[in-house]
Amino acid sequence: MKTKLIVALSALAVLGAFGYFYSDWLTKLMFQPTETALEIGVKLDDLKRDWAVEVVAENLDIPWEIAFLPNGEILVTERPGTLRRLNEAGQVFTIEGVQHVGEGGLQGLAVDPAFTDNGYIYLYLTSAQGSGLVNRVDRYALLGDRLVDRTEIISNIPGAKYHDGGRIAFGPDGYLYIATGDATDEAMAQDTTSLAGKILRINSDGSIPDDNPFGNAVWSYGHRNPQGLAWDDVGRLWSSEHGRSVPQSGYDELNLILPGDNYGWPDAQGDETQSGMNLPAVHSGPDETWAPAGLAHLDGRLYFAGLRGESLYAVPVDESGALGQLKVHFRGDFGRLRAVAVGPDGNLYVSTSNTDGRGEARTGDDKILKINPILLR
Repeated sequence: MKTKLIVALSALAVLGAFGYFYSDWLTKLMFQPTETALEIGVKLDDLKRDWAVEVVAENLDIPWEIAFLPNGEILVTERPGTLRRLNEAGQVFTIEGVQHVGEGGLQGLAVDPAFTDNGYIYLYLTSAQGSGLVNRVDRYALLGDRLVDRTEIISNIPGAKYHDGGRIAFGPDGYLYIATGDATDEAMAQDTTSLAGKILRINSDGSIPDDNPFGNAVWSYGHRNPQGLAWDDVGRLWSSEHGRSVPQSGYDELNLILPGDNYGWPDAQGDETQSGMNLPAVHSGPDETWAPAGLAHLDGRLYFAGLRGESLYAVPVDESGALGQLKVHFRGDFGRLRAVAVGPDGNLYVSTSNTDGRGEARTGDDKILKINPILLR
């Protein structure tokens, strides 16, 4: 018995040492891209034009979201807790209260539709609460070169090292939509009294719209880790969402979001059906992982970024909401991709995410890329 105990303890010591010295290698191994069976679209080598893809910013620190001011200036959040304004002055604002832990930190960003009048921007961030983590949305006024008047809009969104959601966006109805993760507690995604594993809908001052389906901030539920929000030409809301993860992965989703509906997590995934639960509009299947992040709609197509998939995905959507063939662009050309936004110039703006500990940083990473969508047809 004593010999067996010594052998067991020795084995644990070896495993512990292996994990200590090779933790970075193991992490990167788990997030290596899977093979794709999808239709391959544009590759960087195919584009023989200097204007096809332009680097508009580089040497960023884990950029998470891209948004545009009415004058065309770009705002970028960086997960460790900084907001960058890409103008001649190169302004950098440090956001108070940010806890950059794992996937948490400074994430979503939205510009108020009435920004010209009120100067408001909204930030989604992870912060400390006691010995744990929570997420919240703060509103600031961006007045000239000052970021002032912090106001907490919604708080106590469950947070964790993983699955913090984080995307925020104003819909065509003028309400603020917020994507939240299950904060690694799967059961919360099915609890309509919890703010975790949901898409939330609130007024810009944090109050609850009268027509929300559950009388609280919850708009839809049963989400694992939604990371993209976008509306198509007829005003339908779409969301990109991470499926299961290690030791298995796959079943990433693109969902058409309807008020009060249940999107299945953790009780259903892929083509599994249960009463009262919606199927995804499209999913990656069990053998491929997109790890989808930012989502945008432009000219009849939904574009979403792939982290582990290291691609920009594109799928046509028609007036009825039916989806066409999903294509994979720039597979592996830029590494991990996170944010996708449509600029006022009609181009797509995409951020890399190779400095987040799960990718291989390249020269100039992380970057904001401007991509002409004509090339992706």
